[in-house]
Amino acid sequence: MDTAERAELVARHTEEVVTEEELHDLFEEQDEPTAYIGYAPTGEMHIGHFTTMRKLADFIEAGLDVTVLIADLHAHLDDEKSPFELLDARSTYYRLAIEGMVESAGADPDAITFTRGTDYQLEEPYTLELYRMLANTTISRAQRAGSEVVRQSDNPKLGGLVYTLMQSLDVAALEADIAYGGIDQRGIYMLAREVLPQHGFSKPRCVFAPLLSGLTRSDDEGEADKISSSDRSSGIFLTDDREAIEEKVQAAYCPAGEVEDNGVLEYLHRLVFPVLGVRGEDLVVERPEEYGGDLEYGSYDDLEADFVSGELHPADLKPAVAHYIDEVVEPVRERLLERPEVLAEAYPDHWG
Repeated sequence: MDTAERAELVARHTEEVVTEEELHDLFEEQDEPTAYIGYAPTGEMHIGHFTTMRKLADFIEAGLDVTVLIADLHAHLDDEKSPFELLDARSTYYRLAIEGMVESAGADPDAITFTRGTDYQLEEPYTLELYRMLANTTISRAQRAGSEVVRQSDNPKLGGLVYTLMQSLDVAALEADIAYGGIDQRGIYMLAREVLPQHGFSKPRCVFAPLLSGLTRSDDEGEADKISSSDRSSGIFLTDDREAIEEKVQAAYCPAGEVEDNGVLEYLHRLVFPVLGVRGEDLVVERPEEYGGDLEYGSYDDLEADFVSGELHPADLKPAVAHYIDEVVEPVRERLLERPEVLAEAYPDHWG
């Protein structure tokens, strides 16, 4: 695989790469560059996390050395989204869930290095560098960088401000050439590109994944809601069974011929087709012969074209989407439900 092919593999199905030229140069300079993604173990993981997890399969195929950070301290610093006493249990759950998603997406979890924030964030030289960054960064700059990630308020807690600098410093501490995350992380990694060179570290390349919308819509704005761990109807969770997935997809906003704010199409575009692509499979929509018989799609663009034209109706599409999402989620669900004690310890209010 040459440089252009490796760079294309890393960049495909993403929202943005900063910058593509830097990414290309990286593969010219190094045989095995490093990449990392961090997850703060807060609420239960849902299908939206698959948009980032399935991308790791591309990273591994492109020859990247991949690290997944379970950012346990971050989970507590962000307005105590995870109580301190639950950090160990939730970190265990996140690793179990992430391993399941990576495997379901077609990659080997053993090819990934896992680490926790508490493995290195409490010791020098990390703490010393963090103090130096704190001394040089204004409150407004830290707030702006974390505005899409950290819970905001008129009277923010210091933890949320420190959070953004720690995430920037994690890139250097983990010696990552590529910082990878959802597009909501952009502000933090732009801060990293700005401040890390001032402290003697390299400027990271950044790869951003798109975010999945929820399946519900706001009554007042009419726009798709974000998936929320506190609202299990807003999206598909990794422990949802086939019946729950079918119910959520059937109830989802999916007007005939409309693409905008259509969560069903978004799930297909961002998750189902990329996973099927790795497997070398097409998507089949089953229809009665009286309505034209089955439809088969090798790409999302072809399916969207039929949907917009009216050839493909939501009533036929939704059962197929539910089937393929369940197929992707099933091995992760089984992995988690085989460890009920992990779920109970991590989320005692729901599983205890």
